Amino acid sequence: MNIFEAINDMFSYSFITRGILVGGLVALCASVLGVVLVLKKYSMIGDGLSHVGFGAMAVGLAFNMAPLKVAIPVVVAAAFLLLRMSENSRIKGDSAIALVSSSSVAIGVIVNALSNGTNIDLNSYMFGSILAISEDDMIICIGLGLAVLILFMFFYNSIFAVTFDETFARATGVKVSVYKTMLSVLTAITIVIGMRIMGTLLISSLIIFPALSSMRVCKKFRSVMVMSVIISICCFFVGMTASYMLEIPAGASIVVSNLAVFIIFFFAGKIISGS
Repeated sequence: MNIFEAINDMFSYSFITRGILVGGLVALCASVLGVVLVLKKYSMIGDGLSHVGFGAMAVGLAFNMAPLKVAIPVVVAAAFLLLRMSENSRIKGDSAIALVSSSSVAIGVIVNALSNGTNIDLNSYMFGSILAISEDDMIICIGLGLAVLILFMFFYNSIFAVTFDETFARATGVKVSVYKTMLSVLTAITIVIGMRIMGTLLISSLIIFPALSSMRVCKKFRSVMVMSVIISICCFFVGMTASYMLEIPAGASIVVSNLAVFIIFFFAGKIISGS
């Protein structure tokens, strides 16, 4: 089977089509948010929130509740908590993320161990599975993903100001805390809807890899963001195609595609800079 036949066959399956629609939108959201989060040194918040999502989904499954609907408010609340802990307590940055994420995973594992019949479903959230996306999930995910993109684009100028100089932004009347909170919430939503495909362990790669790769060859904020989007969408589609052709997990395939691009861009950046 050549690559064109594989792509044609992929779209003949409704569950793969749903996965590509949701995953492509998640990749787009993660790439634009990732640039800001990496520049603000908040990139690991994605990893922390995904672990919170795992714990929330485990509880939802244990009580026969829709895991996605349980996880969204919990992860958004965790985003607020992490932001407040980082700003107003002695527990800073990576320490706050480690504290919240490890506790959430522990709770999820204990709840899963004490309940019956949830192991298979829970594994799909930990490692990702396009089979896990139902039509109802797709509608919710697409709605949330579009909301993330619209809000980011609408408040782009303020987000840009907050990203590079909080002090100057605050002096010009920008409500820095509001926009930082909004970024946390948008990241939380992106993480939750992306966990269906990528899984808890791999979703943060969609935030980190495209941003780091684009920064190797681009220097302006807008060009970095555009390149990050291109890389993210291309790597997602290549990863999904490779997953189908080689019969390997989609999440891992997408991450390896991003890793390959990062290595290429890393050396390309060295050549461009002459070092």
